[in-house]
Amino acid sequence: MTAMASTSRTTDPPNATDDQPVAAQPVSFAATGTAVAGTTAVAAAAVGIAGVWSGAVGRRSNRGGWEPVVARPAGSAGHRPGRADLLAAASRIAPYVVRTPLLPGPRTTASGTELLLKAEHLQLGGSFKMRGAANAVLALGAERVVTGSSGNHGIALARIARTLGIRLTVVLAAGATPAKAAAIRALGAETVQVQGGVAEREDRARALAAERGAVLVPSSDHPLVVAGQGTVGLELLADAPGTDTVYVPTGGGGLLAGLCLAAGDRPVRVVGVEPSLTPRYARSLAAGHPVRLPASTTVADGLRGQSPGAVPYPIIRDRVDDLIAVGDAEILAATALLHRLGVDAEPSGAVALAGAIRAGRRERAVAIVSGGNTPARLHHLTHTSAHPKEPTP
Repeated sequence: MTAMASTSRTTDPPNATDDQPVAAQPVSFAATGTAVAGTTAVAAAAVGIAGVWSGAVGRRSNRGGWEPVVARPAGSAGHRPGRADLLAAASRIAPYVVRTPLLPGPRTTASGTELLLKAEHLQLGGSFKMRGAANAVLALGAERVVTGSSGNHGIALARIARTLGIRLTVVLAAGATPAKAAAIRALGAETVQVQGGVAEREDRARALAAERGAVLVPSSDHPLVVAGQGTVGLELLADAPGTDTVYVPTGGGGLLAGLCLAAGDRPVRVVGVEPSLTPRYARSLAAGHPVRLPASTTVADGLRGQSPGAVPYPIIRDRVDDLIAVGDAEILAATALLHRLGVDAEPSGAVALAGAIRAGRRERAVAIVSGGNTPARLHHLTHTSAHPKEPTP
């Protein structure tokens, strides 16, 4: 597989003064349960374990490839990313992201699971979305970008767009968190809100990109975005090579597809965790083709996608080992548990932990804490981004 070509854009990276993550030291499976700089000491937690729900995996071919509305950069349309694309992405985005640590997670008394947390809530922009956003805009070299987002992808794009001098429009669905919309605007981007759900949001974003002659950078359904998100997996598996299972929060599927690519043929289980109110990948894999679900109001606002992405779907179909559905009560319980452990995650960021708890397997596992854009952090980001400091080269 040939890696996607990089661009000549050479703007100096930011110094991240508006949302610099808390410093933290990585740990290994042998060091779980110890105190970590920047977090509180992790205490053992007794958590109830429920049975695992598995989605049947279909094997029929996908109904069509992703087709961009405006731009067709080399290697994107019809391109299925591979490991070479992940390695290229890791090199490309290195000045614009941080390598997030593995933190010790809770040890459940029922299963004895040895659990680590991949701390993407400490990523610049507050979530893993910075990786895919940075990879896409740096590789495409666009001057004007349109996207649809539940919030975190928009924040990530707005942050890097401000750094690179890109004009950005973010289309939000009706249920988007007002604080995330305010943070996007504070970073200098325009927001447009539709009255419907994620499907209507994506339709409007495609139409706006065509009208304005802009490049569409979807939140998950693009090879460059998937490759950027896959760098989470490259780091995780390098830092914890003995991992048995990785639990991945699943919305549009970009992160899960990226983890599938990073895992490749390694003997590691990749498990997607979806909100039970919107299990679009489980339903699609059971049907053997992508299906669209009604709009959802799950508390995991970043995981409300109604249908699988055309780029992530075949990657996930061919590699994922299992899919777990968790209810909103489980998500909120996992969020509260993380907060007690000193991990300031938002509900979407706690979904993978909820899945690991529900699975209840005796294993060495990693749950990805995908985001930490809590109300307090969004308030800080909104009020500090209005008058940003100049980046230091």
